[in-house]
Amino acid sequence: MNSVDSQSAGTKAVVVGRFAAPYGVRGWVKIFSFTEPMDNVLKYLPWQVIHDGRLVQLKLEEGKRHGKGLIAKLSGYDTPEAVRALSGLEFLVESSQLPALAEDEYYWSQLENLLVYTESGVLLGRVDHLMETGSNDVLVVYPTAESIDTVERLIPYLPDQVVKEIDLDSGRMRVDWDPEF
Repeated sequence: MNSVDSQSAGTKAVVVGRFAAPYGVRGWVKIFSFTEPMDNVLKYLPWQVIHDGRLVQLKLEEGKRHGKGLIAKLSGYDTPEAVRALSGLEFLVESSQLPALAEDEYYWSQLENLLVYTESGVLLGRVDHLMETGSNDVLVVYPTAESIDTVERLIPYLPDQVVKEIDLDSGRMRVDWDPEF
């Protein structure tokens, strides 16, 4: 999940899903959830979208499972044409709505944008996003202007084995990773 600062509330807003295509003729929309389990996204309300550079609140009238995915009906969006304007947009919720985590657990959005350093202090780049692989999550690390090289790296998110330290306050992560790999 990504996060942005909400200027109106002074808190963090976290991306929890994305609008896909319209569904049916009554203004329903298919949604892709970034939560686990996927239907938890329907519990975190209200949803917000970034429109013209500001957060706009949306009201969920109804949401439900449909096949292998989810569909939602939003207040004020009553036609496929109206819903189409949302297609591809990510929606967010205030981070305060999300469950608290144990001390050694993190939401993906907390790890994104952290600078990644080796144990010897070499800057590998910045976490762009994470992806699931089945066995473990993977950090996708893009190079920065200051990093050792211009290589994109896929680093397994294995706390204590590969990921040695996460410091959210300083925006850094320390990993046991060979820069040549």
